[in-house]
Amino acid sequence: MKSLDDLKRIRDAAQNKVQMRGKNDGTRILVGMATCGISAGARPVMNKFVEKIAEYNLDKITVTPVGCIGECAIEPIVEVLQGEDRTTYCRVTVEGVERIVNEHIIGGKVVLDYVIGKYRL
Repeated sequence: MKSLDDLKRIRDAAQNKVQMRGKNDGTRILVGMATCGISAGARPVMNKFVEKIAEYNLDKITVTPVGCIGECAIEPIVEVLQGEDRTTYCRVTVEGVERIVNEHIIGGKVVLDYVIGKYRL
């Protein structure tokens, strides 16, 4: 940080991240952040979702940390809620976030490599 403008940019970026976590309209991305999720790597996964959503200026997307989702063995778990549709992704990696954002959130196609439930083959 070299100037007041740098400090303002850092503040604005931090405020944008906080605002992104609090919206409730549009698509919601829930990241399991209980102890098991955090120990499995959920914190960098959630941070990557926040970063990608901000990078693509997807203002109708909410990224929200949640508690226990109930399946410790397959953490980190991410749920994508779009209207009545719920897609649950398991063992999500930081690299997987890019695919989920690009293919599912933007492209509308579920990423089967990480999904659990009705879409699983």
